[in-house]
Amino acid sequence: MSYAKKVPKISDPDVQGSHQTGHESWHAFEIMAEFVDATERLKEIRPAVSIFGSARTKPDSPYYQLTEDIARLLSDAGFSVISGGGPGIMEAANKGAFAGKSPSIGLNIELPHEQTRNPYQDVSQNFKHFFMRKVMFVKYASAYVVMPGGFGTLDEVMEAITLVQTGKTLKIPIILVCEPFWRGLLDWIKTTLVNEGMVDACDLDLIQVIDEPAKIVEAIFKHYETRGFKLSPAEERVQVYL
Repeated sequence: MSYAKKVPKISDPDVQGSHQTGHESWHAFEIMAEFVDATERLKEIRPAVSIFGSARTKPDSPYYQLTEDIARLLSDAGFSVISGGGPGIMEAANKGAFAGKSPSIGLNIELPHEQTRNPYQDVSQNFKHFFMRKVMFVKYASAYVVMPGGFGTLDEVMEAITLVQTGKTLKIPIILVCEPFWRGLLDWIKTTLVNEGMVDACDLDLIQVIDEPAKIVEAIFKHYETRGFKLSPAEERVQVYL
């Protein structure tokens, strides 16, 4: 009995039909165009800080006001502030930065719900593709400030930690804000991931937990005090291959 694989050939009707449409090939060009457009618009915004958090946070939430205060301090300290451009924490980040001295950046995404563009953006860049938007959050950030949030926020912070841990991006401050919110996750990382050898104990050093806005700004400056914010040619190459 033969167990040879049946590999589809271009001549097969189903495969041939899909190739005739050329949809996937043109989609690749669309992705390239989105990348080029975003890179050209955002290349002058460094140094910048990306702020993540829930789209569902209301303006009367303490998290909203805290985010606005952090963003305003960062903006006045000379950092562009990057958010996802939508409501909730994203709006608070853009609002604080918009009132400050440095640009407020919104990386907006087309979603079936939750995402509506907030009005506090000096630079507004639209994306169709989640992964391309995520590249831009990382590519231009000198630090990440992570507020309370849901699945999207967890996705962003875990990806940021992974990229730094694996050396696919530069080691930069990753700051969690509101310690009580993150306590359970951090305890789980320590008691489960570390204890079972899934991550090294030293990987926890990639994360800082700071609740005071002024101390967040101070921690970012402290990280760069011996090297400055300008990337070396070698570091530029690292960022190219995110």
